[in-house]
Amino acid sequence: MARQTKQSRQPRRPTPRGWPGPGGGMVGYVDPAPEWRGTSVQVCGLWPFGAGAGTPMVGVPLGRDLDSGATVCCDPISWFSRTGLLANPSMFVLGRPGLGKSTIVRRMALGLSGYGVHPMIFGDLKPDYVDLIRAIGGQVISLGRGRGNLNVLDPGESGRAAARLTGEARRRLLADIHGRRLHMVSALVTILRSAPPTDREETILSTALNVLDDRFDATSGRVPVLADVVQVIKDAPEAVRSVALDRGDITRYRDITENLEASLTALLGDGRLGGTFAKPTTEPMKLDRPVCFDISGIDDSEALLQAAALLSCWSYGFGAVSAAHALADAGLEPQRNYFLVMDELWRVLQAGRGLVDRVNALTRLDRQRGVGLAMITHSIDDLLALPTEEDRTKAKGFVERAGMVVCAGLPPAELPQLGQIVELTEAEKRLLVDWSTPPAWDAANGRRAEPPGLGNFLIKVGNRPGIPLHVDLTAAELGVNNTNKRWNK
Repeated sequence: MARQTKQSRQPRRPTPRGWPGPGGGMVGYVDPAPEWRGTSVQVCGLWPFGAGAGTPMVGVPLGRDLDSGATVCCDPISWFSRTGLLANPSMFVLGRPGLGKSTIVRRMALGLSGYGVHPMIFGDLKPDYVDLIRAIGGQVISLGRGRGNLNVLDPGESGRAAARLTGEARRRLLADIHGRRLHMVSALVTILRSAPPTDREETILSTALNVLDDRFDATSGRVPVLADVVQVIKDAPEAVRSVALDRGDITRYRDITENLEASLTALLGDGRLGGTFAKPTTEPMKLDRPVCFDISGIDDSEALLQAAALLSCWSYGFGAVSAAHALADAGLEPQRNYFLVMDELWRVLQAGRGLVDRVNALTRLDRQRGVGLAMITHSIDDLLALPTEEDRTKAKGFVERAGMVVCAGLPPAELPQLGQIVELTEAEKRLLVDWSTPPAWDAANGRRAEPPGLGNFLIKVGNRPGIPLHVDLTAAELGVNNTNKRWNK
């Protein structure tokens, strides 16, 4: 009888609080249901519990939405040209060091290269992109003392393109070549002097370059170098003397051109720039593949050489892009688009005079130039640290005009300044601050754990709600994303 009473007390099903007895009771959490993801073609017949993705599925696959788990596809060129989500194909990336800013841009560059867009890095300072460009069959051009030279008078692909063009298109491209040469020689003189050349000196330079074009035509087979400009000024041809306003007095001419001749001579080999820009180009740039100008061999202490290298790479690279567009407009080459990456933007802007204006012009004309642009830096303070108020205002406009802003972890002090440019909700601000939390100490392994915000980003487009996502690297990408190789053993 007692045994029957004990058996009758055992419930046949769990109570509202679970099975009674040791280890029983109410469950503290609910296990998430298993989820699978696929295209509408693959899972069109599944029922029930089907839900569409809430994020755009156009562009380079970056990672998964931290809220919904949906795949996030994004890049400035695809969102501009294929969806119309962006007003211009540019992006600005902000975040603390070591959280993956360069990684997400490398992922975009890799994906865009598969779409036929050529990544271009005009001045890799660390370097962060050399391995990636080599891995996708691109061209790496090294510059620096004992590494490689870039002749600032070399038109590169522009000269070869001009030889294939006729009529007005040829005249426009030749005028563009002349303007770039004059701008670069003037820029190098400005870097050396810390002051721009005078109006008379620029006129003398322009005329000397025209004389060079007559001496070194297409049949000569040789590209002029800076030493040839100095020789033209020394030879004192009538065209140069006329614009120098020497009044027929050769002694007066020598006095007028002495300072300019001294500055140009300092560029020829024994000066602070080491002749890097006065010798024939070591490796010409090619238009049909990704390109990276590796200037990491230039030490940070050589600020003048670094500034000159950046300016030269930009001038040479944009000259090649202009030549590609001219050939495409004439039907001689296919239309190509380019993805320009400016990592460590603060170093680019502070490297020398003229770079702020060049970036400023690019952010306004990227649609017309057929290029996408990615600018990367650590904080808004980097832009506000420029020496003049005019440059600071221009740099702040980079973020305001960017088609999208991608944020990694940021310190709390950064958010008020960012909030004046990009509209952030309180939840988004908390998210960015949480991602900037320092990593914990892993006592088990005796080393620092990964930062909690590593690989996490918030994509902001205008006033739309941000898209939080996490980027995971594939096995094939790990090798080209290791920026700490010096610490490998």
